[in-house]
Amino acid sequence: MKETTTDSDAPGKRRRWLRWLLEGLIIFAIIFGLRTWQQRGMLEGEAPDFERVSLNGGDIHLDDYRGQPILLHFWASWCPMCELEQDSITAISKDWKVITVAFQSGGKDEVQRYLERKKLTGWITVVDEDGSLAAQYGIRGVPTSYVLDAEGSIRFREVGLTSGWGLRLRLWLADLLVGA
Repeated sequence: MKETTTDSDAPGKRRRWLRWLLEGLIIFAIIFGLRTWQQRGMLEGEAPDFERVSLNGGDIHLDDYRGQPILLHFWASWCPMCELEQDSITAISKDWKVITVAFQSGGKDEVQRYLERKKLTGWITVVDEDGSLAAQYGIRGVPTSYVLDAEGSIRFREVGLTSGWGLRLRLWLADLLVGA
């Protein structure tokens, strides 16, 4: 037997939709508030230059990357959320400039073994054994990503797990927003 909807069901449906809308807004507010709280103290404006040696022996000078958007990605070998992002970071590094920073993950040899074990080839990685580079950027936890525009300004900051398409969108926007 087929149920029919009567006009008396309309107020109930309306209340249900309003409740779902309210619950959705509350969830959105909680997520927004948490993200804002996580990003407190993070660096804004011009990205500070740094000079480090990458695991492959090359000198990494952040100012050398001006002229193009770049993803500066802080991660740690002991971080399970960082592992979830590894495939996305690898894929992004094929299309965009990416520098990864191994935050408090041991020395050069330990980080190199980790990258080899995880088959993370092609990453430009610098080791931040003591956390000084992360501190310079105001980082309290990983994964954390900064998207810099072609002029070296921080356009986007992201703490915690994020999607590959979200990072790609931010890089694309950083490319569009140069000088804006």
